[in-house]
Amino acid sequence: MAISTFDGPIRSLGGVFQQGPSAVVTITANTTLSPTSHGGRIIAVGGTLASNVTLTLPTINTTANDPIAGPGNDPNTNNNQGVVYTIWVPTTIATSSLKIGTNGTDKYVGSVLSIDTDSSNVTVGFVSASNSFINFNGSTTGGIAGTRVQIVAIAALKYMVTGVVLGSGVVATPFADV
Repeated sequence: MAISTFDGPIRSLGGVFQQGPSAVVTITANTTLSPTSHGGRIIAVGGTLASNVTLTLPTINTTANDPIAGPGNDPNTNNNQGVVYTIWVPTTIATSSLKIGTNGTDKYVGSVLSIDTDSSNVTVGFVSASNSFINFNGSTTGGIAGTRVQIVAIAALKYMVTGVVLGSGVVATPFADV
């Protein structure tokens, strides 16, 4: 099916869902995420990665529609506000790391719950201190199978993040600036 656009709200009385082979995108190498290829899908990253993998989020663009685009919203807009990226680790990250980064100017706001899975199941919440990276190392900062974060472009310079991060040992914040 081709890409379709709508002008105005969409209401479904029976629900909306995504299914099929394009609903889950598997990544094993450095990738720059895009709204068209990754937005609204589950991005699976884990196991023995090609190397230390970095997922780079696109720069947030909140510009208004081009005034000559016509009535309603421009279906070709570069505005990516509201795009959702769901990142899931199906297999524990082994011998490498996963970094989810922004351009350095866009920052994370929000929090994740980190759970120590190997002994006490202690749950600790970590809040982004206006960081630009989420780093999973397969142990203390997360990346054990079942880890998931959802990242949404909510405003100029702000990605909202929520999630449950599974780690081992004394869990530590996955938020960083590198």
